[in-house]
Amino acid sequence: MEDLIITTIQTHLFWEDADKNLMHLDAKIDAVAEPTDIIVLPEMFTTGFTMNPSKLAEEHEGRGLQWMLKKAKEKNCVLVGSISVKDKEQFYNRLYWASPDGTYLFYDKRHLFQMGGEHQHYAAGSKKLIIDYKGWKICPLICYDLRFPVWSRNRKSQTYDVLIYVANWPEVRSYPWKQLLIARAIENQSYVAGVNRIGEDYNNIRHSGDTGIINPRGEWISTTKAHEDRTETVRLSYDYLQEFRKVFPVMMDADEFDLV
Repeated sequence: MEDLIITTIQTHLFWEDADKNLMHLDAKIDAVAEPTDIIVLPEMFTTGFTMNPSKLAEEHEGRGLQWMLKKAKEKNCVLVGSISVKDKEQFYNRLYWASPDGTYLFYDKRHLFQMGGEHQHYAAGSKKLIIDYKGWKICPLICYDLRFPVWSRNRKSQTYDVLIYVANWPEVRSYPWKQLLIARAIENQSYVAGVNRIGEDYNNIRHSGDTGIINPRGEWISTTKAHEDRTETVRLSYDYLQEFRKVFPVMMDADEFDLV
């Protein structure tokens, strides 16, 4: 099995300004010189973490997704990120998996951040998405989902190899962010990629980024630093993952359960 190459983009976002954000990220993606399989953007990369979807949400298959598909084709890789979306009179914090062949998949954020009022503006998703890509199984999730290990849990019947979290996670809670990313990697014996924004938003909430890629042993294998505006590309070894699972097969003792 070939290695998987993931590019993370840790950068600031312009508050509720899709034009500026798409122009900014366009340049960031164009500057990725090395081959990559997946480029991961932060949560709500067109607007920041807005609670104003009635004004700013795009229609499903709207501008943001079309831009993602265009960039995916140009770079011959998958683009991943979430957008504020309106679909059938409901608003969703929707993650798109945009492929270079023009197809896409999506996941709606399951756990809405009630302390920030997200549940008052967006509907919660109910289905996980596990994608088979180049022989790897990948599970993309969004920000607050990270705090809920049952939803993120690897299953005997539905094993994934990589967890991806896109986020607008505040600096004040950067320690839990980093520890939870490590925990999700260890308990699920998978790679974990967490991509977070930097900078201050309109609500004076600071974001330190702390974007990272963690291996199944819980070791941080990327080098992007807090507050750093940086694009980084990391290679994930499938052989390393499978050998570790073979030597230390904890999943054979894992609990089976039903999600309600």
